[in-house]
Amino acid sequence: MRCRAAVLHGLHQEWQIEEIEVDPPKAAEVLVHWTHAGMCHSDEHVVTGDMVPPEEAWPLMGIESFFPIIGGHEGAGVVVEVGPGVTSVQPGDHVSASFIPACGRCRYCSTGRQNLCDQGAGAFQKGMITDGTSRHRLADGTDVNMFAKLGTFAEYSTVAESQVIKVDADLPLDAVALVSCGVATGWGSATKRADVAPGDTVVVVGIGGIGINAVQGARMAGARHVVAVDPVEFKREKAMELGATHTFASMEEALPAVMEMTWGQMADKVIMTPGVLYGDMMALGTQLAGKGGTIVVTAIAPMTQTESSVNLFELAMWNKEIKGTIFGSLNPRADIPRLLNLYREGQLKLDELITNRYPLDQVNVGYQAMRDGTNIRGVIEHA
Repeated sequence: MRCRAAVLHGLHQEWQIEEIEVDPPKAAEVLVHWTHAGMCHSDEHVVTGDMVPPEEAWPLMGIESFFPIIGGHEGAGVVVEVGPGVTSVQPGDHVSASFIPACGRCRYCSTGRQNLCDQGAGAFQKGMITDGTSRHRLADGTDVNMFAKLGTFAEYSTVAESQVIKVDADLPLDAVALVSCGVATGWGSATKRADVAPGDTVVVVGIGGIGINAVQGARMAGARHVVAVDPVEFKREKAMELGATHTFASMEEALPAVMEMTWGQMADKVIMTPGVLYGDMMALGTQLAGKGGTIVVTAIAPMTQTESSVNLFELAMWNKEIKGTIFGSLNPRADIPRLLNLYREGQLKLDELITNRYPLDQVNVGYQAMRDGTNIRGVIEHA
């Protein structure tokens, strides 16, 4: 079938709306009509190159070029067709995207760590994770890659069964889309990876689509102080609406305030969720944590960055720990439905996260709003 998609042809370019050809699903694949796509910062990282492997690594990945690529990995939609062997969904089912596949069989899935599923290794390779061949082409016949093998910036795409999760049909699909990445990643960063406990002091650095949900997670976990740090006043205001107790424009500003509110003990948990995490930001990030404190690194850093400013003496002598996380260390098949149940019961706020909605033609307008700091989360609504 033919449909429209937002395609990126190279670094530092704008998304181009083009017609693509989508093939039917083969074994273990499904064709999905995406109704909504969240405009996550990770897709912007492809534009800037932060998430693009170095060109010299492309041959090792078995690809001639990373581009062209269809954007979008946060999304929700309706199953149109299923390939042979598909059992978890059928045509007409409402589904959440899962940018982390969950095969259910690898070492990590079988030990409750679906966010580390081995199938995720194919996320940057060309073709399907099922058999390595492509289902998506441009009008001139060129195979086109899909970000995270989902391509939710297309109206339709064929994806692996392991990357869709059936959800209840009465749930709004715009809310479902948000849970598929940003909400789960932020909420899990606080509740699972940082393991926020009642009475904790938590600092969240960077209040975008992920950080705002780390704030929600810390609040729901019973934190005493939830400190939101962001230079944009609008984002600090939204943080207060969704559970923050204090806000500051910078880590430098927050440091003495956290010292005062904790009687010098500093934060129990620090969650790093800025738009881009550079190594020198970790110096203040670790200083904000007290003895025995945990610093969770959630945000994306440039792929080639290998240096970080961390006081190793303090790390050891203060018994601190630094943890990475992907998808908030949650399990997509269990936790996406769980988060949607919390939303249904009014405990998790999702509707309030959507700042603006855009047709596909305005994808570049939405990303400019993100760069300008006027969006917490923009959502593409496919016709």
